[in-house]
Parts: sequence; structure tokens; C-alpha cells
Amino acid sequence: MTLITGNERRRRWSDEERARILAEIAEPSAVVAEVARRTDVCTSLVYRWRREARKAAQVSGFAPVLIEGAVAASSPTAAPSSEPGLIVVDVKEARVRICAGASSALISGTLKALRS
Repeated sequence: MTLITGNERRRRWSDEERARILAEIAEPSAVVAEVARRTDVCTSLVYRWRREARKAAQVSGFAPVLIEGAVAASSPTAAPSSEPGLIVVDVKEARVRICAGASSALISGTLKALRS
């Protein structure tokens, strides 16, 4: 139980605390309500943080990237590339191979079409 005294009625969480809680709920077996209860945060607030984080990620236009050399060989997301300079992207149920010399407009157009 947290006792709040003084004029301030709202609790404040640092960016590090929010990031830690969001990382915890991102785990495959995590239950948001359990994480919220354990960290003494309202469940709806955790959902709001997650929604804001997703929105910020979409606005930035960047997506996480796995570099094949840094991925374990048994990982299902690692796509083998026998040709040097070939970019292989696994999106949903599709695998796209892009030549490293392709224009950025072609690459972004292809990835946008796959996202929708």
C-alpha cells in the first residue's frame, strides 16, 4: 500500500520505470493485470503507456531489425541469405528479398504494402 501525503495526489513514474514495466508486459507469458498489481500501477495506466509507446514507434517510422549474424542459428526469424548484399525480410507469412542496391523508395513502398 502506498500512502501519498502533501499536496501532490498523483504518483510519478520515471521513463526507466515505465520502460521496465512495459518490457515486463511484453514477455510472451505476461499478464498485464498481474504486472500492474505487482508494481502497484493501475492496469488502465499500463495499457495507456503501451498505447502511447506503440504510437510513438509508428510515428518514428522505425522498426526493430535483427541482423542475421547476431541471431542464433535456431531462430525462426533468421532468414538465410546465400547472396552477399541481399536483404531478407520476414513479414507475417511473407518473405521478401531485396537487393542491397534497390532504391529507398522501392524498399519503403514494398514494406508499406506488406504492413497493410
